[in-house]
Amino acid sequence: MKIVHTVYILILCFFMSCNSKAQDWANLNKYKQANKELKAPTESDNRVVFMGNSITEGWSNAMPSFFENKNFINRGISGQTTPQMLIRFRQDVINLKPKVVVILAGTNDIAGNTGPTTLEEITNNIKSMAELATTNNIKVIICSTLPAFDYPWSPNKEPNIKIPALNKKLKAYAADNNLIYLDYFSAMATKDYGLKKEHSGDGVHPNKKGYQVMAPLAEEAIAKALKQ
Repeated sequence: MKIVHTVYILILCFFMSCNSKAQDWANLNKYKQANKELKAPTESDNRVVFMGNSITEGWSNAMPSFFENKNFINRGISGQTTPQMLIRFRQDVINLKPKVVVILAGTNDIAGNTGPTTLEEITNNIKSMAELATTNNIKVIICSTLPAFDYPWSPNKEPNIKIPALNKKLKAYAADNNLIYLDYFSAMATKDYGLKKEHSGDGVHPNKKGYQVMAPLAEEAIAKALKQ
Protein backbone atom coordinates (compact mmCIF):
# COMPACT_ATOMS: atom_id res chain seq x y z
CA MET A 1 0.00 0.00 0.00
CA LYS A 2 2.86 2.38 0.81
CA ILE A 3 4.31 1.90 -2.69
CA VAL A 4 0.92 2.55 -4.30
CA HIS A 5 0.49 5.68 -2.16
CA THR A 6 3.95 6.95 -3.11
CA VAL A 7 3.30 6.40 -6.81
CA TYR A 8 -0.04 8.20 -6.49
CA ILE A 9 1.64 11.21 -4.83
CA LEU A 10 4.31 11.36 -7.54
CA ILE A 11 1.70 11.23 -10.32
CA LEU A 12 -0.37 13.90 -8.59
CA CYS A 13 2.66 16.18 -8.22
CA PHE A 14 3.52 15.71 -11.89
CA PHE A 15 0.06 16.71 -13.08
CA MET A 16 -0.07 19.66 -10.67
CA SER A 17 3.25 20.86 -12.05
CA CYS A 18 2.05 20.52 -15.64
CA ASN A 19 -1.19 22.28 -14.80
CA SER A 20 0.70 25.13 -13.12
CA LYS A 21 2.84 25.66 -16.24
CA ALA A 22 -0.25 25.55 -18.44
CA GLN A 23 -1.99 28.18 -16.33
CA ASP A 24 0.95 30.59 -16.60
CA TRP A 25 0.58 30.64 -20.38
CA ALA A 26 2.10 34.09 -20.71
CA ASN A 27 4.95 33.26 -18.27
CA LEU A 28 4.07 36.08 -15.89
CA ASN A 29 6.33 34.50 -13.30
CA LYS A 30 9.46 34.88 -15.44
CA TYR A 31 10.22 38.44 -14.35
CA LYS A 32 7.85 38.85 -11.40
CA GLN A 33 10.58 38.84 -8.75
CA ALA A 34 12.98 40.93 -10.84
CA ASN A 35 10.24 43.52 -11.33
CA LYS A 36 9.64 43.68 -7.57
CA GLU A 37 13.34 44.24 -6.92
CA LEU A 38 13.63 46.98 -9.55
CA LYS A 39 13.72 50.46 -8.05
CA ALA A 40 11.31 53.08 -9.34
CA PRO A 41 12.99 55.38 -11.85
CA THR A 42 13.72 59.00 -11.01
CA GLU A 43 12.59 61.82 -13.25
CA SER A 44 16.06 62.03 -14.81
CA ASP A 45 16.23 58.30 -15.57
CA ASN A 46 15.69 57.46 -19.22
CA ARG A 47 14.45 53.95 -18.58
CA VAL A 48 13.86 51.81 -21.66
CA VAL A 49 12.16 48.40 -21.63
CA PHE A 50 12.79 45.91 -24.44
CA MET A 51 9.73 43.70 -24.94
CA GLY A 52 10.14 40.64 -27.12
CA ASN A 53 10.92 36.97 -27.58
CA SER A 54 14.20 34.99 -27.71
CA ILE A 55 15.75 37.53 -30.07
CA THR A 56 15.38 40.12 -27.31
CA GLU A 57 16.15 37.77 -24.42
CA GLY A 58 19.26 36.45 -26.17
CA TRP A 59 20.66 39.94 -26.58
CA SER A 60 21.70 39.99 -22.90
CA ASN A 61 23.71 36.79 -23.38
CA ALA A 62 25.32 37.43 -26.75
CA MET A 63 26.07 41.10 -26.12
CA PRO A 64 25.67 41.85 -22.39
CA SER A 65 27.54 45.15 -22.70
CA PHE A 66 24.50 46.64 -24.44
CA PHE A 67 22.51 46.46 -21.20
CA GLU A 68 25.32 47.40 -18.81
CA ASN A 69 25.54 50.86 -17.21
CA LYS A 70 22.35 51.97 -18.94
CA ASN A 71 18.70 52.20 -18.02
CA PHE A 72 17.92 49.41 -20.51
CA ILE A 73 15.78 46.57 -19.16
CA ASN A 74 15.44 43.29 -21.05
CA ARG A 75 12.03 41.67 -20.83
CA GLY A 76 12.29 39.16 -23.66
CA ILE A 77 11.01 35.60 -23.23
CA SER A 78 12.09 32.82 -25.57
CA GLY A 79 9.40 31.34 -27.79
CA GLN A 80 6.74 33.94 -27.04
CA THR A 81 4.11 35.20 -29.41
CA THR A 82 2.34 38.56 -29.45
CA PRO A 83 -0.76 37.45 -27.47
CA GLN A 84 1.50 36.24 -24.66
CA MET A 85 3.41 39.53 -24.68
CA LEU A 86 0.16 41.49 -24.63
CA ILE A 87 -0.98 39.64 -21.49
CA ARG A 88 2.22 40.48 -19.62
CA PHE A 89 2.66 43.98 -21.07
CA ARG A 90 1.27 45.79 -18.03
CA GLN A 91 3.40 43.82 -15.58
CA ASP A 92 6.64 43.77 -17.55
CA VAL A 93 6.47 47.21 -19.18
CA ILE A 94 3.89 49.70 -17.90
CA ASN A 95 4.42 49.01 -14.20
CA LEU A 96 8.17 49.57 -14.61
CA LYS A 97 7.44 53.17 -15.66
CA PRO A 98 9.86 53.46 -18.57
CA LYS A 99 10.06 56.48 -20.84
CA VAL A 100 10.39 54.24 -23.90
CA VAL A 101 9.39 50.71 -24.89
CA VAL A 102 11.03 48.83 -27.77
CA ILE A 103 8.65 46.18 -29.14
CA LEU A 104 10.19 43.41 -31.26
CA ALA A 105 7.73 40.62 -32.02
CA GLY A 106 5.92 38.53 -34.60
CA THR A 107 8.27 35.83 -35.83
CA ASN A 108 7.05 33.17 -33.39
CA ASP A 109 3.45 33.92 -34.35
CA ILE A 110 4.32 33.19 -37.98
CA ALA A 111 6.08 30.00 -36.85
CA GLY A 112 2.83 28.97 -35.15
CA ASN A 113 4.28 28.62 -31.65
CA THR A 114 0.88 29.15 -30.02
CA GLY A 115 -1.26 28.04 -32.94
CA PRO A 116 -2.32 29.38 -36.32
CA THR A 117 -2.62 33.14 -36.68
CA THR A 118 -2.90 35.80 -39.35
CA LEU A 119 -0.75 38.81 -40.10
CA GLU A 120 -3.70 41.01 -39.20
CA GLU A 121 -3.98 39.38 -35.76
CA ILE A 122 -0.25 39.79 -35.15
CA THR A 123 -0.44 43.44 -36.16
CA ASN A 124 -3.46 44.03 -33.92
CA ASN A 125 -1.66 42.59 -30.89
CA ILE A 126 1.31 44.88 -31.49
CA LYS A 127 -1.09 47.80 -31.97
CA SER A 128 -2.69 46.99 -28.62
CA MET A 129 0.69 47.03 -26.89
CA ALA A 130 1.50 50.35 -28.53
CA GLU A 131 -1.85 51.82 -27.48
CA LEU A 132 -1.37 50.68 -23.88
CA ALA A 133 2.05 52.29 -23.81
CA THR A 134 0.89 55.55 -25.35
CA THR A 135 -2.01 55.79 -22.89
CA ASN A 136 0.55 55.52 -20.09
CA ASN A 137 2.84 58.21 -21.55
CA ILE A 138 5.44 55.74 -22.77
CA LYS A 139 7.12 56.46 -26.10
CA VAL A 140 6.80 53.55 -28.51
CA ILE A 141 9.37 52.07 -30.86
CA ILE A 142 7.96 49.35 -33.12
CA CYS A 143 10.68 47.16 -34.59
CA SER A 144 10.56 45.36 -37.87
CA THR A 145 10.45 41.61 -37.43
CA LEU A 146 13.87 40.17 -38.25
CA PRO A 147 14.28 38.26 -41.51
CA ALA A 148 14.09 34.46 -41.62
CA PHE A 149 13.97 32.24 -44.69
CA ASP A 150 12.60 29.25 -42.77
CA TYR A 151 12.23 28.03 -39.17
CA PRO A 152 14.28 24.95 -38.11
CA TRP A 153 11.62 23.99 -35.54
CA SER A 154 8.61 24.81 -37.74
CA PRO A 155 9.42 24.43 -41.45
CA ASN A 156 7.37 25.49 -44.47
CA LYS A 157 5.71 28.52 -42.86
CA GLU A 158 7.10 30.89 -45.52
CA PRO A 159 8.51 33.55 -43.17
CA ASN A 160 10.52 34.98 -46.07
CA ILE A 161 7.19 36.00 -47.60
CA LYS A 162 5.12 36.72 -44.49
CA ILE A 163 7.69 38.74 -42.52
CA PRO A 164 8.12 41.43 -45.22
CA ALA A 165 4.31 41.66 -45.46
CA LEU A 166 4.03 42.01 -41.68
CA ASN A 167 6.73 44.67 -41.61
CA LYS A 168 4.85 46.66 -44.24
CA LYS A 169 1.82 46.72 -41.95
CA LEU A 170 3.88 47.69 -38.90
CA LYS A 171 5.67 50.47 -40.74
CA ALA A 172 2.38 51.92 -41.99
CA TYR A 173 0.84 51.79 -38.51
CA ALA A 174 3.86 53.54 -36.99
CA ALA A 175 3.75 56.27 -39.65
CA ASP A 176 0.00 56.81 -39.20
CA ASN A 177 0.35 57.16 -35.42
CA ASN A 178 3.57 59.17 -35.14
CA LEU A 179 5.47 56.24 -33.65
CA ILE A 180 9.08 55.34 -34.38
CA TYR A 181 9.65 52.40 -36.72
CA LEU A 182 12.98 50.68 -36.15
CA ASP A 183 14.04 48.87 -39.31
CA TYR A 184 16.37 45.99 -38.47
CA PHE A 185 15.14 44.01 -41.47
CA SER A 186 16.77 46.12 -44.20
CA ALA A 187 20.17 45.96 -42.51
CA MET A 188 20.11 42.20 -41.95
CA ALA A 189 18.19 40.59 -44.83
CA THR A 190 19.59 38.68 -47.79
CA LYS A 191 18.19 39.07 -51.30
CA ASP A 192 15.78 36.20 -50.67
CA TYR A 193 14.71 37.73 -47.33
CA GLY A 194 16.60 35.37 -45.08
CA LEU A 195 18.90 36.41 -42.24
CA LYS A 196 22.50 36.93 -43.33
CA LYS A 197 24.81 34.04 -42.35
CA GLU A 198 27.32 36.36 -40.72
CA HIS A 199 24.55 37.64 -38.44
CA SER A 200 23.18 34.30 -37.26
CA GLY A 201 24.03 30.69 -36.56
CA ASP A 202 20.59 29.23 -37.26
CA GLY A 203 19.05 31.71 -39.68
CA VAL A 204 16.62 33.07 -37.08
CA HIS A 205 18.47 34.26 -33.97
CA PRO A 206 21.20 36.90 -34.18
CA ASN A 207 24.73 36.14 -33.03
CA LYS A 208 27.02 38.77 -31.55
CA LYS A 209 27.69 40.28 -35.00
CA GLY A 210 23.96 40.47 -35.57
CA TYR A 211 23.39 42.31 -32.32
CA GLN A 212 26.27 44.62 -33.15
CA VAL A 213 24.29 45.66 -36.23
CA MET A 214 21.12 46.09 -34.19
CA ALA A 215 22.61 48.02 -31.26
CA PRO A 216 23.39 51.37 -32.94
CA LEU A 217 20.06 51.27 -34.78
CA ALA A 218 18.26 50.76 -31.47
CA GLU A 219 20.24 53.49 -29.72
CA GLU A 220 19.49 55.93 -32.53
CA ALA A 221 15.76 55.16 -32.34
CA ILE A 222 15.77 55.51 -28.53
CA ALA A 223 17.53 58.87 -28.70
CA LYS A 224 14.93 60.03 -31.21
CA ALA A 225 12.07 58.84 -28.99
CA LEU A 226 13.46 60.62 -25.93
CA LYS A 227 13.60 63.89 -27.88
CA GLN A 228 9.96 63.70 -28.96
